[in-house]
Amino acid sequence: MLALIKSFGLKGLDGFPVQAEIDMHPGMPSYDIVGLADTAVKESKERVRSAMKNSGYKYPVASVVINLAPADIKKEGSLYDLPIAIGMLAASKQIPYETLKSAIVLGELSLNGEVRKVNGLLPMLITAVQQGEKVFVVPKENASEAVFIEGAEIYAVETLQQAVEFLTSQTELEPLPIRSWKLDVEVNHSDNDFKYIKGQYAAKRAMEIAVAGGHNIIMVGPPGAGKTMLARAVPSIMPSLTFDEALEVAKIHSVSGTLDGFIYERPFRTPHHSSTTVALTGGGNKARPGEISLAHNGVLFLDELPEYSRQTLETLRQPLEDGTITVARNALSVTYPADFMLIASMNPCPCGNYGSATAECRCTASQIHRYLSKLSGPLLDRIDIQIEVDNVTYDELQEDAFAESSFKIRERVNKARDIQLARLSKHGRRCNAQMTSGDIKKYCKLDQQSVNMLKDSFEMLHLTARAYNRILKVARTIADLDGSENITVKHVAESLQFRSLDRKYRV
Repeated sequence: MLALIKSFGLKGLDGFPVQAEIDMHPGMPSYDIVGLADTAVKESKERVRSAMKNSGYKYPVASVVINLAPADIKKEGSLYDLPIAIGMLAASKQIPYETLKSAIVLGELSLNGEVRKVNGLLPMLITAVQQGEKVFVVPKENASEAVFIEGAEIYAVETLQQAVEFLTSQTELEPLPIRSWKLDVEVNHSDNDFKYIKGQYAAKRAMEIAVAGGHNIIMVGPPGAGKTMLARAVPSIMPSLTFDEALEVAKIHSVSGTLDGFIYERPFRTPHHSSTTVALTGGGNKARPGEISLAHNGVLFLDELPEYSRQTLETLRQPLEDGTITVARNALSVTYPADFMLIASMNPCPCGNYGSATAECRCTASQIHRYLSKLSGPLLDRIDIQIEVDNVTYDELQEDAFAESSFKIRERVNKARDIQLARLSKHGRRCNAQMTSGDIKKYCKLDQQSVNMLKDSFEMLHLTARAYNRILKVARTIADLDGSENITVKHVAESLQFRSLDRKYRV
């Protein structure tokens, strides 16, 4: 007998329909899976066999052929265990095939018949709903991923037996309650609040501007100056995730297998400098997303930037420019979103004290040049804000009063972001850092005094066209924080101050 069970597969961040076709007939006992199945799919034989027996069903002694259609797309993972088991029970007439409910079935089986969590469920559900599917049977461990998928009836099961009884109408299950998006989960940033950071007024101002416009920023300063503390406080002033942004982030984390419940907080990723290029960009046999994509709609913090390999750093150039990263393998090419805010930190020299007002540098000119040369000009051009962070003084550390809190800074950031959203949303962009050349020409007009200042700086610092555009974007953000409709000379002047690597550490 032939049984057909509907399921779904995953390619990158997009799902595609899969139909498990189970054909069973008398003959020499055998079990064959076709349809470009990987090793994990082929190993379902033993999981399905044990799960069926331990759930009170008989494993059929017959010739079994399983086809996962379409046969020309590779199938990966253990998510087909449950549809294969249900199809085998129907094909062996242990359950009535004619009365099976029409549903998309997904889930891995343990040897005792429990249904286990699978990776990538969220993007598969979204694609399936867009294609008109309504009813889904999924593992209970994945239930938290599906609470915001409107237009779907999602039934969470814990065991093979429970799935079978539901699909054959022997028992009734309540579908998962679909929630309306409302960010009522207040993220706690009490340990990383800007009010605990002593001094560093210029650096905190730069961080506020960077977050307000979504700009990339690099901090240059000696060890112990507070660069890491400043970076870790950034999530406390970032605007809340919108539903669309949260959904994008959740899809990526679902595919990578790191999603534990829904996403309510912007990602903050801090890969170690020993991380490989694949770990940062994504890849491997299954072309999974890397740290660059996991930081989408959030922050990627690279501490001690020159310690990363040159090859690894150069891979940042495409996502910093385009907001996407393409992972290409022999038989697979996947494009993942990678629109993140880059925060980088570095010492100005090997000993860390070059340019410091409180410590003496012991490095030679050639050592400093060699150290700074680890960073390429094209990469630094893509970093909008470059600032120096020096050690705080003893008197600043001894101040009893708290500095300005993250709550107050975040209020200003949100107002600036609202202005940018109103200006750019019709173009499909959310912040100034995403502006195109056309947007810059339209929204970053300068008066003659500003033009003259920018011209002198362009020639003096030997700036590139990309650096010129980024200075204008930062100036636009400073004007938005001021509530100014037009960019004035003071906004341009402050923006030019955030080019430390161009002015002092020219490499």
